[in-house]
Amino acid sequence: MSPVPSASPAANRIAAPSQAPEDLSLPGSSSPRKSLSGFLSRHTLWVALVMLVLVLSLISEPFRNPANLQNILMQNSVIGIVALGMLVMMISGGFDLSVGASGGAVGVLVAYLSGSWGLPAALIVGTLLGMFIGLINGIIIARLHINAFITTFAVASIITGILFVLTSGRSISGSSVALTDFAFELVVGIPMLFLVFVAFAIVTYLLLSRTKWGHWVYSVGANAEASYLSGVPVLPIKIAAFTFGGLAVGLGGVFLFGQSAVGQPTAAADWPLNAIAICVIAGTSLAGGAGRVGNVVAAVLVLGVVSTGLNQLGISPYWQPAVTGTIILVAVVSDQLTKARSRA
Repeated sequence: MSPVPSASPAANRIAAPSQAPEDLSLPGSSSPRKSLSGFLSRHTLWVALVMLVLVLSLISEPFRNPANLQNILMQNSVIGIVALGMLVMMISGGFDLSVGASGGAVGVLVAYLSGSWGLPAALIVGTLLGMFIGLINGIIIARLHINAFITTFAVASIITGILFVLTSGRSISGSSVALTDFAFELVVGIPMLFLVFVAFAIVTYLLLSRTKWGHWVYSVGANAEASYLSGVPVLPIKIAAFTFGGLAVGLGGVFLFGQSAVGQPTAAADWPLNAIAICVIAGTSLAGGAGRVGNVVAAVLVLGVVSTGLNQLGISPYWQPAVTGTIILVAVVSDQLTKARSRA
């Protein structure tokens, strides 16, 4: 990327992200009504989550069973970790359609090695493979300036093809007692996987809000050219964002294998759309430069509660994609209306 000679002086300043990193602004002297309205607009998903849990707990006895609530947390933690990686990539101005294929590759690799490899080794190998695939995506997108959709779709196709050749399309059974125990372990009644998800969310939040790299990620996503002219290392930032996404996928693939003890090439096929859907519901901009970790955590739990609630109310699973699509559409329309009001 080369600087544009005719760029105006304004272009030499980093364009402010359309949404401040993690909304770190301090409360001002606004009226209580405006403060409440602002709080509710920033935490709509959390309010919706509380309302959903309360309503479903009142109308469904199985839903309020502690074991059911534990299952919701456990079952949605893996896609939550993947969604956090997708969040960072989307804030930087891209996204990754290869996360499903990468997750399948991690699962198959860990299954092959699980007979003699323990939990630490599985985590290391899985995360390194995920990071390597993310690094390749980032280099192709940033260095060769190839569209993220084309790049990651092509990489996903390559990985899937290789996996089918190596496995002949069959699942690979594995055994890792330590990994399986970890995937289903409870700590004071809370699933260990959910605690890992929360820890990863905290790390992601700190990286985005408390480091120069995080602020650069927002800046590059908001305006890559202005960031470049201001001295921001745009290419390394984009590559690092995709590598971080690969790290999340690697962790997700390892834990997915821990839950199933099977390495299957297509086990994570629904990850790309689910992770992007979670980020969109969370208000993450598809154009880059905006997104909050807290909203992603809330969106993961909202979709998990909705899915479980529909099942326990006896509603056909065929309706679930329609409900999810409606939630996505409402979230996007609501976000656009809020932005329109703020510009007025």
